[in-house]
Amino acid sequence: MQNMLELAPLVKDRRASCPPAVRREAARLASCRTTTDDRRFIDGNGKRVNATTLLTSIAAQWNDDIVPQLIDYIRIPAKSPHFDPRWVANGHIERVIRLAEAWVRRQPVRGLEVEIMRLPGRTPLLYFNVPGTGERTVLVYGHLDKQPEMTGWRDGFGPWDPLLEDGRLYGRGGADDGYAVFASLAAIGALQAQGIPHARCAGMIETCEESGSYDLPAYLEALAPRLGRVDFVVGLDSGCGDYERLWATTSLRGVAGGTLTIEVLTEGVHSGDASGIVPSSFRIARRILDRLEDAATGRVLPPEFHAPIPAERAAQAKQAAAILGDGIVAKFPFAGNTQPMIADRAEACLNRTWRPALSIIGADGLPGIANAGNVLRPMTSLQLSLRLPPPIDGAGAVAALQRLLEADPPHGATVRFDIEGGATGWNAPATERWLARALDAASSRYYGKPSAAMGEGGTIPFMAMLGKHFPDAQFLITGVLGPKSNAHGPNEFLHIAYATKLTACVADILAAHAARPSE
Repeated sequence: MQNMLELAPLVKDRRASCPPAVRREAARLASCRTTTDDRRFIDGNGKRVNATTLLTSIAAQWNDDIVPQLIDYIRIPAKSPHFDPRWVANGHIERVIRLAEAWVRRQPVRGLEVEIMRLPGRTPLLYFNVPGTGERTVLVYGHLDKQPEMTGWRDGFGPWDPLLEDGRLYGRGGADDGYAVFASLAAIGALQAQGIPHARCAGMIETCEESGSYDLPAYLEALAPRLGRVDFVVGLDSGCGDYERLWATTSLRGVAGGTLTIEVLTEGVHSGDASGIVPSSFRIARRILDRLEDAATGRVLPPEFHAPIPAERAAQAKQAAAILGDGIVAKFPFAGNTQPMIADRAEACLNRTWRPALSIIGADGLPGIANAGNVLRPMTSLQLSLRLPPPIDGAGAVAALQRLLEADPPHGATVRFDIEGGATGWNAPATERWLARALDAASSRYYGKPSAAMGEGGTIPFMAMLGKHFPDAQFLITGVLGPKSNAHGPNEFLHIAYATKLTACVADILAAHAARPSE
């Protein structure tokens, strides 16, 4: 176990300080020739990326600079505004955005401009701009706000106490999504160091993603004249099926959320006196939820929450299942003899990416067991999170959910569903040939295996917004949230070697984007 404070001093032999997996990959690249096809793919104005040099320099920056920055970032409890209503007064969002801004300003990237944008009544946004060749613009996305603490962290560290162990950096937000701003500019800088052309790159790093990105539309509108023609979007806030190749996210589920409350009494009463006469608020909640979900199978029942699965996405799920095998389900920390809901691995992949699913993520009205007396409780509140297939409209779904839950309350109980919000998912446009080739080439070069693609079960509201703003753009949505990384839960970690190689892949793909023929 290594103390994170020991990482701060620079190591003279930078190669020796790189993660072992990255050193092995650099050695492999040094012993391989770049194929003619690869050379044509990544050339720009007669220049060719030296993959060995690129990976080695990026690994050095990760070790000497980015990891120490992420240590400081993890220590700041910059919870998203939904989880910290006093975020302005507490100042943690301000601390992380200033930390990122200061680091960006220090980068030796030609023409780099950076500012913290502050629209009235909105969370701040970090915007950077790097001039490039041609008329195209790449939009790079990330976020700095974090999920709350969650319980269950291993002894010796916690969400705000970073730890480096076996090449993994533990702590809240490092992988989701603090690394994004550092990785994106490291990729651009590594290209510039070799004189490799890239298109203009604009970066939007927000601070309310974990609250639904509700401020992002206002910033997109404010920045529209400055963004220009965006034809490629790079988002680094997603997952990976394993740590052995580059993974592209091709879809994201939406979400409908709110709080279901059932009231049966104005105050609690003795259960020996009232039970059998006064209906249980918990039982009523169970009956109402049976309208939404089959309790035996977990299947969401109303057809309006389902959508057809495109053949391309089903094929990608089948490919992902062939690659990952039991890893699709084995990555979850099942307790005891708990079994997954479905045995077929391809169907399991589709369950978590294209089918609706209900989670109860919070409850009120239930005292802790130590303080539970023989009382028939007056009310039960359950916070619901309904994941939606990518094409389902989030606002329409949450309204339909409210109608379903509030209709015809059992026993005439007071039943209400307070809407928290609905977010629409995202389905990627058809991948153009240049991007498909770039993904495979970069993954093969730095990971030694072709790329793979699959949907993700989470929601990034920003993607649906961008899809509407830039309908003709291509998208590379990727990330470092792989097996056991446990974003939003305890023991979240960033796989440093994987993130380092991912940064190199992004650099390669930016070069390929700039080198493609003009339309």
